[in-house]
Amino acid sequence: MSSMQNSESFWHRLTPRGLGARLALAFTLMSGILTLLLVEVVERSATAQVKTSIGGGLGEMAMQTADKLDRGMYERFREVRLMARRNDLISPATSQAERRRILADMQSTYGYYEWIGLAALDGTVLVEARGLLEGKNVAKRPWFSNALAGTYVGDVHEAVLLAKLLPVQQGEPRRFVDVAFPYMDANGQPAGVMGTHLSWEWAREVERSIIAPVQTRNKVQALIVSAEGVVLLGPQDLLDTTIKLGSLSSAREGRTGYAVERWPDGHDYLVGYASTKAVGDYPGLGWHVLVRQDLQDAYAPVRQLRSRALWSGGALALLFSLGGWLLARRITRPLAALAHSADGLRRGDTHELVPAGSSYTEVHQLSGALNALVTALVQRRADLQTLNDTLEQRVDRRTRELERALVAVRASEGRIIAIVEAAQDAFIAVDLRGMIVDWNPAAERMFGWTRHEAVGWPLAEMILPERYRDSIGKALQSFRHNGQFMLARRMERTVINRQGFEFTVESTVTLAGGGEDAFFSIFLHDISERKKVERMKNEFVSTVSHELRTPLTSIHASLSMLDGGMAGNLPPDAARLIAIASQSCDRLMRMVSDLLDIQKIEAGHMEYQRTAQLLVPLMHHVADAMEGQARQAGVTLRLDMPPGAEWVQAEIDHDRMVQVLTNLVSNAIKFTPGGKDVILGLAQRPGWARLSVTDEGPGIPPAFQSRVFERFAQADAADSRQRSGSGLGLSISKAIVEEHGGSIGFETRAGAGTRFTVELPLA
Repeated sequence: MSSMQNSESFWHRLTPRGLGARLALAFTLMSGILTLLLVEVVERSATAQVKTSIGGGLGEMAMQTADKLDRGMYERFREVRLMARRNDLISPATSQAERRRILADMQSTYGYYEWIGLAALDGTVLVEARGLLEGKNVAKRPWFSNALAGTYVGDVHEAVLLAKLLPVQQGEPRRFVDVAFPYMDANGQPAGVMGTHLSWEWAREVERSIIAPVQTRNKVQALIVSAEGVVLLGPQDLLDTTIKLGSLSSAREGRTGYAVERWPDGHDYLVGYASTKAVGDYPGLGWHVLVRQDLQDAYAPVRQLRSRALWSGGALALLFSLGGWLLARRITRPLAALAHSADGLRRGDTHELVPAGSSYTEVHQLSGALNALVTALVQRRADLQTLNDTLEQRVDRRTRELERALVAVRASEGRIIAIVEAAQDAFIAVDLRGMIVDWNPAAERMFGWTRHEAVGWPLAEMILPERYRDSIGKALQSFRHNGQFMLARRMERTVINRQGFEFTVESTVTLAGGGEDAFFSIFLHDISERKKVERMKNEFVSTVSHELRTPLTSIHASLSMLDGGMAGNLPPDAARLIAIASQSCDRLMRMVSDLLDIQKIEAGHMEYQRTAQLLVPLMHHVADAMEGQARQAGVTLRLDMPPGAEWVQAEIDHDRMVQVLTNLVSNAIKFTPGGKDVILGLAQRPGWARLSVTDEGPGIPPAFQSRVFERFAQADAADSRQRSGSGLGLSISKAIVEEHGGSIGFETRAGAGTRFTVELPLA
């Protein structure tokens, strides 16, 4: 008991009794504990902050680099496209020397291009800025074929033809990015390709412009990676290698950010990533940008910060303890004076508070804050008075501004109304319910209804024949449910005027406005006269074709009899002329027959007598009929019938399907070199019979493939004339096949032949 009392007495003697001493001891203890806590908290938060800050910075650099690459490539894309459209460069009238001078000027203007030249359609380089590769054939270079196929930008590759012609480059071999566009002739057809090789040093300049300012200080490295994961630009040990990293996968998904990951060299890195994107009509190359920094280098500031925090915290703890002890001694003296002054404020005194001269900083700050509060109250009272005085002036000024804006809006509305009123085409505005809300004078003249009579009526009842009115309601319902409508497309429609007369118009519908105020803007152009001219043209072609067939038949019969020896043996020259005349007559008769078929198809008068029948006899019939032509051309005609083909049947018109296959086989024989094969095949897939004609000719040129089935379309006019082509056979064949519920298409490769395929529903 006595021991416990002595112990309490000891601690009681050690405990300070004065307020100042107790505050000093409390400051010392709290400063020490706070220093330790702050060091721990600072270390943790600094680590996370450094990771976020540096990682975000790396991601930002990656995004800036990717954006700069995209915009740079877009500028190159646009520059080359503009070059390919220069008339003074692509005009046949421009001399070779003048073209070379123009290209040289372009190359000096756009310094990143290592090579600029023009190549003909066969791949021969016509002219180049420095004369390099002129006369060489570049048809097999990817940039040439891709430009004709619609791909205008190629990925990074090493120099091939130019490697030995350009000056030697120190370090790694020369690399290019190809940008090429076809240039057009006077008829709008491709006449050749303008190609450029963009130096890869351009990408290095982009990388250096963003990474170089921080690379030395922060040891940052940037990598540009292709869509396949190949390093195109970066550290020497990674160049041209394929990498597989989580950051690269995130960049491929279109995300931008950073990650901590281990690389193949065994080091941990903080990696920022981003992906290039398309800009405008430039499609992009799918490059990815990675910016990395070694984790040890990234966290070095955290270690330095921890050391400084320990030393600074200890010094501050001592300083705070001393200051606390000094302030604690004086803490009670100025409080009474400040409390007295504050009580004066409570009573409404607005005089400035003046603390005692010996007051500590906090007392001065508190008095200053109270003085500022009083000053602010007085100032706000004065500002409120001033605001009330000027409010009327500001309201008047804003009213005048609104009036000017309203005048401008009304003027704009007046201009639009004047344009619509003066339009030659009929204009009708229709709300989302299908009710007419506007009707211009051209519409009054076209339909006979005045604007006053038309506005407020349903459009379908006003201008459409009764048999078409349901289509408007269905179209509006579809638009209200899923937003689908035939907008901004020209369509031919049959309409009716006030007198009940039906005529044809060409209409264009667009959606104007938004929300509940949206409406359909409809422009109508009367094309009934044009339709009448087309009908007269078809009737004329039909009449002329019929009138030509009778004399041509007589001429053909007479020439055939003379050619067959009816008049005896003729002199060789006469026999040759009669043979030429007979062949030309055959061609004329085929052309007349094709014209008549086209006219029947257009008029819907082509007759079909379809019956279910086996297709193998049809194939043999066509092969027998074309054997003579094939033998004369030195071509072998073969049948390809897999097991089971003899049971394949379809519902067809025998004569019309023979006409289709004869056209296809005839074309295949014409374009197949002597000694090669033409294969007539028959196969079956679920629900369909497949008839095919395969040749070993030169293939269909890419520029012509989209027009194969157009009327009078020919890949090469001179060549077609040599082979007696009319350009109508494939168009007629397509119409006949589609009338049978089938389809016709083709597969072709340059120099490897063409396969035409006809698919018909099984019977």
